[in-house]
Amino acid sequence: MAIVTLLEIFAAAISFVVVRFLLNKNSQPINWPVFGMLPDTLFHFHRAHDRFTEVIERSGHTFFYQGPWFSNVKLLATVEPANVHHIMSSNFSNFPKGSEFSKIFDILGRGIFNSDSEWWKNQRKLAQALINHRRFHQFLVKSCRDMVEKGLVPVLEHAAEQGLVMDMQDLFQRFTFDITCILATGYNPRCLSIDFPDVEFSKAMDDTEETLFFRHLTPEWFWKLQRSLRIGQEWKMQRAWKTLDRLSAEYISRKRKQLSNQSPLPENGSDGVDLLTSYMSDAEIMGSKPDDKFLRDTIINLLLAGRDTTSSALTWFLWLVSKNPQVESKIREELKEIIPKDDAENWRIFNPQELNRLVYLHGALCESLRLYPPVPFQHKAPLQEDVLPSGHRVNPEMKIVVCLYSMGRMSSIWGEDCLEFKPERWITEGGKIRHEPSYKFFAFNAGPRTCLGKEVAFIQMKTVAAAIIHNYHVQVVEGHPVSPNVSIILQMKHGLKVRISRRWV
Repeated sequence: MAIVTLLEIFAAAISFVVVRFLLNKNSQPINWPVFGMLPDTLFHFHRAHDRFTEVIERSGHTFFYQGPWFSNVKLLATVEPANVHHIMSSNFSNFPKGSEFSKIFDILGRGIFNSDSEWWKNQRKLAQALINHRRFHQFLVKSCRDMVEKGLVPVLEHAAEQGLVMDMQDLFQRFTFDITCILATGYNPRCLSIDFPDVEFSKAMDDTEETLFFRHLTPEWFWKLQRSLRIGQEWKMQRAWKTLDRLSAEYISRKRKQLSNQSPLPENGSDGVDLLTSYMSDAEIMGSKPDDKFLRDTIINLLLAGRDTTSSALTWFLWLVSKNPQVESKIREELKEIIPKDDAENWRIFNPQELNRLVYLHGALCESLRLYPPVPFQHKAPLQEDVLPSGHRVNPEMKIVVCLYSMGRMSSIWGEDCLEFKPERWITEGGKIRHEPSYKFFAFNAGPRTCLGKEVAFIQMKTVAAAIIHNYHVQVVEGHPVSPNVSIILQMKHGLKVRISRRWV
């Protein structure tokens, strides 16, 4: 009898929780005893980014998230520009990546994205010198045009000729993986081709990113348990880690052999050089010979940063343009202005230098990045207690999460039309590009950690976007579902299925 009574009480308690939860599903998360706000997270997990946006907007730009008691998950989520400026710039020294970040992103080793203090400063200084060097810029411009003409276009032509349905997200991931490998190591893995081959390195990076997201939501002891039992996300991560280590070592070994048979780097070489060559050969900039561990970490960091961020940006951009034909027409008109009149109605690949002066195309890309930032959130942890401009007190036991996806959807930041795709938002009355402060437009980070690859990304995006919009019609397959996935990179959950047709015969 006692057992029946206990079961009835337990059933009644569960029923109460479920009923209250369902009634509350469109309101703020409930902080339950023991479970914290985890039930709300699980219920809305399939639409996590939009749920965070709803909660943060109702909370006045900043919200405290409490995980289960046993997890020690304490997050302060914010989209307040003043908080972002405080964290990323004015009080930068108190908000490093921190030990928790290093644990979550341990696969990055001591690379630039996982480093703090002097080690980070030294790496950034080196990377900045190499990326800004004219040798690399020459290599970037040539490689980008070559990859569009010899890699991307043949696949698009094949799809148009055969009338195929293709996944543009997959296509862009393959393109950016190849171009990033070329720029970082000088080696083209030829991931982008008509037969769409499986690429081991790329698959390992996909598995890594998926695991990194889950680590944000689960306690460290749970990762270690999975790792020891060889199950779940952590077992997938371990296999991916071995693959990345092995293939990075192969890239480094190949480059050493190549350099041993070459003369020193030419100062004014017409084709330029890749970053790995510069890291291994430029004694003046490097100061000392880098070891294999440093080179491995550098390669992984560069590939993780360059592959998925740019492909994500291109995928969302193409989808938004396909939904807004008036934007597509304006981009085409702007492209015609830089083409000789007798060549305006012909197939064409644009040089990156030609695209620098295009204001509307630049604005359309920025607008896409505002609504669908490739990195949808970032997190920090304070070294010491602090009070944010919003009045919220933070301490070293908390993570501060800046929600980039949500920030682009705040009417108080971007106006009542914040959900609309309006490239004009980025153009001044005088027809120039409008520059928004980085703590408001956070797609390329802000403060001392502002993205070094910003120009590289824009050159790639503009070259690809111009080639596709000028030469092809892109039609999204009717009824194809489009929604963001749940990961550290904002990709489309179901890809972007389209049909391609030529504009010129």
